[in-house]
Amino acid sequence: MDFQTSLFADHAPAATGLAPERLALSHGAWVDVQRDWLDDPDDVFAALVARVPWRSERREMYDAVVDVPRLVHTYLPGERLPHAALERAREDLSAHYLPELGEPFVSAGCCYYRDGRDSVAWHGDTIGRGSSADTMVAIVSAGDPRRLLLRPRGGGESVALTMGHGDLVVMGGSCQRTWQHSVPKVARSGPRISVQFRPLGVF
Repeated sequence: MDFQTSLFADHAPAATGLAPERLALSHGAWVDVQRDWLDDPDDVFAALVARVPWRSERREMYDAVVDVPRLVHTYLPGERLPHAALERAREDLSAHYLPELGEPFVSAGCCYYRDGRDSVAWHGDTIGRGSSADTMVAIVSAGDPRRLLLRPRGGGESVALTMGHGDLVVMGGSCQRTWQHSVPKVARSGPRISVQFRPLGVF
């Protein structure tokens, strides 16, 4: 299934607050989508490029050590984010989802996809508490559109969400342990940055 912007036509802009559309997945997982939610995404994108201390990583894969195909940085709990709109976004997300999540979003992982060759492979955020408990990961996107793919662990029909400039996607319920997600390589794409807000102990 491929869910484009038109299927979420009743979204509210950032000025009127959070009003995401929820898509129920299997096994108690769900995703919320809100288009054009982030305040001033052009300025946020420029600030992220200029102010984040981006680094490249290398990772062992099979019998080799390879470059991770994106730049990364994580803002830990208590660290100031590089733009006021992201501080507001984290506060608004924490307030909106508190009844379901029961705690605030505290960290902010950043990924810089420089072009279509940068990507992230299939995975779930299961290093921390997401391996055994329901949790949430809220993703704000700025820059060129890229597809976020989701598929059930163990097989089944996949879901594709196109994340555009200023869009919000929240993965919740059992999504991290019962589903996987990825951002695949594409033939052509300009730069895109995602910011992933997480509660304490979720990686």
